[in-house]
Amino acid sequence: MNKLISLNNLKPQPGAKHKEKRVGRGHGSGHGKTSCRGHKGQKSRKGLDIAPYFEGGQTPLIRRIPKRGFTNPFKVEYAVVNLKKLAQKFSPGEVVDYESLVKRGLVKKNKRLIKILGEGEIAFPLILKVHAISNSAREKIEKAGGKVEILK
Repeated sequence: MNKLISLNNLKPQPGAKHKEKRVGRGHGSGHGKTSCRGHKGQKSRKGLDIAPYFEGGQTPLIRRIPKRGFTNPFKVEYAVVNLKKLAQKFSPGEVVDYESLVKRGLVKKNKRLIKILGEGEIAFPLILKVHAISNSAREKIEKAGGKVEILK
């Protein structure tokens, strides 16, 4: 007969559960006296606190491996947008700034500085309020009748 499984007759598989090791209950139990901790030493004492990265006094791995590279704390990172994307997403005479670029999905919200690059063509004027712009992009925007304002 097939038994239906329900919450009232669930049991773990045979061998899945083990009897709890009860230590310190006399030498007849096999786990008495030192309670499976051995004799003396740091790990036999109560209040043991060894950091997971501690290697017993040996020079730690993080100090043995060579260090490479350099991180510049003054690096300025821009969210880059090409002219061809502006031509696709904006219409003539619109203002292109951080908020409008985020709204149209061209820039992620966490990027604050915007740089416009000159890849692609633009045939209508736009008003750009950005933090940086390449020379080729500036030429193409001004040639189409647009304006560029550099923000600090």
